[in-house]
Amino acid sequence: MPLALASLAFLAAYALRVLAHGLPEAALDLCLAVTLAAWALFAVDYAVRWRLSGQRLGFVRTHWLDTVVLLLPLLRPLRVVKVYEAVQRRHGRPRLALHARVMVYAGLSTALLGFTGALAVYQQEHDAPGATVRTLGDAVWWTCATLATVGYGDVAPVTPLGRLIAVGLMITGLALLGAVTGTFASWLLQVFAREDDEGPPGN
Repeated sequence: MPLALASLAFLAAYALRVLAHGLPEAALDLCLAVTLAAWALFAVDYAVRWRLSGQRLGFVRTHWLDTVVLLLPLLRPLRVVKVYEAVQRRHGRPRLALHARVMVYAGLSTALLGFTGALAVYQQEHDAPGATVRTLGDAVWWTCATLATVGYGDVAPVTPLGRLIAVGLMITGLALLGAVTGTFASWLLQVFAREDDEGPPGN
């Protein structure tokens, strides 16, 4: 719960700094302080888990996703992939409630990632020369087209950092959407396998 609240605080402070133009300097400093405090909490959590694991550098290799999320906190929704992997390792009776929770969580995480991606692209692009992403609406439209792998091309980043954010959004978006579809497919396969094992009625 503390990390979830810190994530919300991080996102809210970042969104205010990007969208609320004309904020007083004191308000901007407060948003920056909240962002850094949340980031520090993420770092403390990572350091404690690394210390308790006793793996030293092995922890970084086995928990590479946590390392990426620590460096880029806006990618925290990607951690749902670990939940999906845990569900994939479960066997036995197929539990719709468990799979449904993963699908809902992954769907919400995709929406959250899309919003943060739109914020980041808008911050980099809205005042760049020759940019087509001029408003937050343009950024949201581009993000939806990117996450859906449609790619109309009517709106696209032109700055190097904006394009780097786009690449990250493509990769992480595919991973989250894959978690949704993969979880649903896994549940269906478990249901069909269980029906095959039980055989037709009357046997």
